[in-house]
This record gives sequence, C-alpha cells and structure tokens, in this order.
Amino acid sequence: MIVTLTINPAIDRNITVDRLAFEDRAYILDQSESAGGRGINAAKVIHSFGGDPLAILTSGGDSGRRLEEHLSHLGFRTVVVPIANEIRTNLTITDRQGLTVNLNEAGPHISKPEVRRLEESVEANLKGAQWFLIAGSIPPGVPPDFYGKLVGMARRHKVKTLLDADGEALRAGIEAGPTVVSPNQQEAERLLNRALLTRSHFLEAAERIRAMGAETVVLSLGSRGAVGAFPSGLVEALAPRIDAVSPIGAGDALAAAFAWALSRRHSYEEALRWGVATGTASTRLPGMRFASLAQAQEIFPRVEMRRVE
Repeated sequence: MIVTLTINPAIDRNITVDRLAFEDRAYILDQSESAGGRGINAAKVIHSFGGDPLAILTSGGDSGRRLEEHLSHLGFRTVVVPIANEIRTNLTITDRQGLTVNLNEAGPHISKPEVRRLEESVEANLKGAQWFLIAGSIPPGVPPDFYGKLVGMARRHKVKTLLDADGEALRAGIEAGPTVVSPNQQEAERLLNRALLTRSHFLEAAERIRAMGAETVVLSLGSRGAVGAFPSGLVEALAPRIDAVSPIGAGDALAAAFAWALSRRHSYEEALRWGVATGTASTRLPGMRFASLAQAQEIFPRVEMRRVE
C-alpha cells in the first residue's frame, strides 16, 4: 500500500483557450473541474498503474463536498479529515500551443486541533504501508516543520517516505531525512537560493540537496527530464522530444511513478526512467490529466539514461 497525504487539496478548474497573449482576449474552448492537490494527483497515477493508494486529505465547506464527490468516482480509497473552513479552488488556463498559466489560492486556515486530528489520522493509516507520499503546499495555520514531523513518524513505523513540497516545509522536511525528496527546478532554486541554468548547476543542486539530509533526490527538470542523486551516484534521465500540450501536473506524475516503481522493487535508475516517462507522457494530454501505464510504456524506451562519472 502507498499512502498519500494532501493537506491542502483543491478543486482544480481547468480551462482550455485558443491562445494566451498579453493584453489580448482569449476564447474558451473547453473547461472542466476535478479533485486536485499533489497527493491526490499521485494517488490517481498509482491507481491507474494498478497500485493500491490510500489518499488522506482535508476537506471543508461546499468546495470540500464537491471535492469528495469527484473523489468518489476515482476508484481508490480515501480518508477525509474534516476542517471548518472552505478548501481552495485553483485555476489552470492552457492554450492550444501548450502555454499555461496556473493560479493557486493559499488555502484555508487550519486550526491546531484540526492539525492534531490530521496527524492522528496519518499515524493510524501508516500501519501496513510500504510508502508514504507527503505532497503539496501547507495552508495557513500549519507549522512549517509539520512535514518533517511526519517523516519522523513514518520512520518509526518503518515506512519509506517521498517528500514533494516547497519553501520552508521542504527545507524542514529534508532535514528530517526522507527516503526521497522530489523538488522541481523552481523549488530547488528557492531552496538553495540560486538560479539553476546549466547541466552542471542541476547536478550540483541534486548533490547539495542530498547532503542536506535526504537519502535520495529526484530533481525534476520539465522537458529536460530529471537528475537522480542516489546512494550509488548521480544519474540523468533525458526526456525525448514530444509535442507538449499541458505541462501542469507532470512533476506529480513523475514522483508518483517513481514511488510506484520502487514499490515494485525496480532499481532507482529504472524508477527514475519510469518517472520521466510518465511525466513526459502526461504533458501530451490536455488539462490536468495523467498518463496511463500504456502511455508511459510507450515513452519508457525513449528515455535516455546517463550515469555521471
């Protein structure tokens, strides 16, 4: 079983327009609504790959009821921790050329008793889990070291952890020593307080983040693929050239497929290849849709693997 946590879920509104241009109108071609948040997205991918995810999430207000209704049709198990305030709504606008604008709300304030109930729910559901994916932003009211606390809890239960976060939550979580941390380029730049522009920058960044406390680092680089800093050394996974439609959510797909592959006892290098294949395949789909196992399998042999000597 793979447990995912989404402490700051959202209703994702996805809008496709003809084109996005500065100071010019765009015409809506399609729009949809879905349950969103990194942990929920990861559970979608793992479930579609034949895995057994359990998604833990918060929910409150009318938008929370809509979120739960969307989740009820997805086919995997969920544990809902009620909160008093309305969960957020995020807006993604994509044009036919793949240009994307992503507008996210900060999320609802969560009280100390609600945080405590969430923590208790996580601990109760870690029993029997193989992996615990801690994913996404933390909303107001949640201390920045909360993810680090959960990493320590999972370690006591002998459950492996994958941390996919940003800002102070990412920094504190890394210091707690997760099994895997999977920042994207922008998150790594904020963490290290420097721009990452070249291949040598990416390789150095992955090593530096691993030195901060993570056992393994997967640095997601969008269309470039990813860098893995593993106990055995540095590995690059180079994504093939494709016609991308929507890049939003590709990092979620990469992290989910990486954990899924490790849960099936693939090597770190094979897992990284699965991650990049799944993230790349997902960018070929409109809106916040994720590649199926068959779509990832199509890309898998085209991902070039390079060990850095």
